Amino acid sequence: MEPKTTTQTIGGTIQTAEHSVPKYESVMLIDDNTIDTFINRKLIENNAFCSRVTSYNDAREAIDFLKQASEQEWPELIFLDIMMPEMDGFAFLEAFERLDRGQKNRIKVVMLSTSDSFKDLNRANKNVLVRKFLNKPLTADMLKAIHV
Repeated sequence: MEPKTTTQTIGGTIQTAEHSVPKYESVMLIDDNTIDTFINRKLIENNAFCSRVTSYNDAREAIDFLKQASEQEWPELIFLDIMMPEMDGFAFLEAFERLDRGQKNRIKVVMLSTSDSFKDLNRANKNVLVRKFLNKPLTADMLKAIHV
């Protein structure tokens, strides 16, 4: 979050203010845990990480959205939970792999998990679509460190 300085004249006095410029235009959260989604959304908003946050509690709904979304609606970054019913994070990645090449090149995926499983970490790290693997909970320091 790069600080941006703006100046304006109010009543003949020049005033300077610093504003945070978001790193990303849009972020998508995919997590079946509504509490995690709420906390992550607030953390992202409070740290001016992006201009727009969308969230899905069902990975299938997220894929359906991405299939029909216009390029202007595509998120730049997806925070993807691994452990979800119906369609888990890895099944989402398999469906994501079948999307348009332009989407796959523009949308970056960061996996989030409470799993301590070396198997999950190894599987995520081997997937070329996954740019980063982070353990929950997401923190302000983690947001600052993300450069994907």
